[in-house]
Amino acid sequence: MEVIICKDTTEMGEIAARHIIAVLARSTHPVLGVATGSSPLSTYQALARLAKADMADFSNLSAFALDEYIGLSPDDERSYTATIKHTVTEQLGLDPANVHVPEGSARDLVAACQNYEKAIKAAGGVDIQILGIGGNGHIGFNEPSSPFSSRTRVMTLAPRTREDNQRFFRADEAVPTHCLTQGLGTIMEARHLVLLANGEAKAGAIAAAVEGPVSAMCPASVLQFHQQAVVIVDEAAASKLVNADYYRHVQKNQLDGWGVADQRG
Repeated sequence: MEVIICKDTTEMGEIAARHIIAVLARSTHPVLGVATGSSPLSTYQALARLAKADMADFSNLSAFALDEYIGLSPDDERSYTATIKHTVTEQLGLDPANVHVPEGSARDLVAACQNYEKAIKAAGGVDIQILGIGGNGHIGFNEPSSPFSSRTRVMTLAPRTREDNQRFFRADEAVPTHCLTQGLGTIMEARHLVLLANGEAKAGAIAAAVEGPVSAMCPASVLQFHQQAVVIVDEAAASKLVNADYYRHVQKNQLDGWGVADQRG
């Protein structure tokens, strides 16, 4: 696992975007895993700027979202389908037919989960997956105690997750209680992972994920087992990392061809 500490979210987005583009450029049919929330927004903005400057080509790009609320229609502005449409599809100029989100409004939710797994496999798998992290260590909507082998499935949202996500809803609106989410096993099959976090509220979760024991109680800690995982954080999110100075030292002393610009895998 590589840890990169940045001065702010703008720098986070620039570094993440260049890494993502380098990985996607290796594939003739690239597949990007996309996340919602506030942490990836600067990355999507940086990707859009690079595409506008002809430094990236997304014309053949497919995208798969991590999760979706159950009970919200796709045209509901609070749904992740709508969020991905605005932050990813429109901003990067993707073909909407190539952008996939779990079908949280499906009548048969089990079949919807199975079909999503099949769609990812049919696309050739995810080349690089963008991740955020919840304050309780969740990635996707895999709450603490989620099995590391889990696949796309129905999940009950933890009270803390619903409280954290209330900011995306009006005060008089209830956050949905359930969702469809890619499982930890599904996420770990992506060839590359990039986890983004900013702000002091995420510091505890980042410390547990990066330096704590690998445990189902911190789902993001499973990334320690991935050979191509990069964690990009700002100073506030890095504030509880015991080895922060070492990670900065590594950043300043990279061998040519190594680190996030490494083209090996």
